[in-house]
Amino acid sequence: MLVVDKGTFEEEVLNAEGYVLVDYYSDGCVPCQALLPELEVIAEKNADKAKFVKLNTSKARRMAIKQKVLGLPTITLYKGGEKVAELTKDDATAKNIETMLAENIK
Repeated sequence: MLVVDKGTFEEEVLNAEGYVLVDYYSDGCVPCQALLPELEVIAEKNADKAKFVKLNTSKARRMAIKQKVLGLPTITLYKGGEKVAELTKDDATAKNIETMLAENIK
């Protein structure tokens, strides 16, 4: 998974062609850390369908707020710079992420 920050987010996510899945996390977020290994497996399996990136919100607070990320973990799917689907907090599970990808990427 590609690590993005406030300097690369716009180029790698908002200006990217196709689908981009963003994992919004922070170092102190225990559920985020628990989800990461499963998310990396999903990213490997779906690398041909979407770009997978992660943004540490501790280091990019304003970027997260601008994207309306108010709770963690938040997994957001973008297409053409637009948010098309989002899972947050308890809904951000590996099963729900796979379902979100299947429903949105045809």
